[in-house]
Amino acid sequence: MTSASLVVHGTVYSGHTHRVENLLSILGLPYRFVDSPAAVRQTAGFLALNPLGQIPVLEDGDLVLADSNAILVYLARRYAPGTGWLPEAPDAAARVQRWLSIAAGELRYGPATARIMTLWGGPGNLADAHAIAARLLGFVEGHLATRGFLAADHATIADLACYTYLAHAPEGRISLAGYPNVQRWLARVAALPGFKPMPVMPIREPER
Repeated sequence: MTSASLVVHGTVYSGHTHRVENLLSILGLPYRFVDSPAAVRQTAGFLALNPLGQIPVLEDGDLVLADSNAILVYLARRYAPGTGWLPEAPDAAARVQRWLSIAAGELRYGPATARIMTLWGGPGNLADAHAIAARLLGFVEGHLATRGFLAADHATIADLACYTYLAHAPEGRISLAGYPNVQRWLARVAALPGFKPMPVMPIREPER
């Protein structure tokens, strides 16, 4: 299968956007990137694509699709069927779905929220975000003690959904020093052919 005119609306430092760009890069699918910072997301043109005003948004011909995890599912099914990125077997697909749910839950409200608060002064309780992150990292560390990847014996979209905000957890003042299994997994994902890194943001120092 070949891609039509794929367009990704997002921002360079958005972990949700990076999930999508990473899979596109790994699959070798050309796409056009449209920078969509907060001001753009409130315009009529963007809200016509996603009334929730959220990134990323994928355009594939006449298809317009929002939500990073939904986009990962679509791209895996549409452009990489039978490759293992989204397994066909019910039990394997369910294991992937579990991690997509974690990416939208604990990962979002732990490492991702801490990063947003630290870098951009976003709303929330940093102590709560750090506590959620600590529980999540402890769980992932134990899970990876006997596994190379999160949901299968090979990389799936579950790994891409969880990679970015865990790899960039230090940007939210969350140390990965005590999680060697997580660090090895991050290195494994980053070594995948076609992997696209996300730029590192300098930590925003609190005002005195």
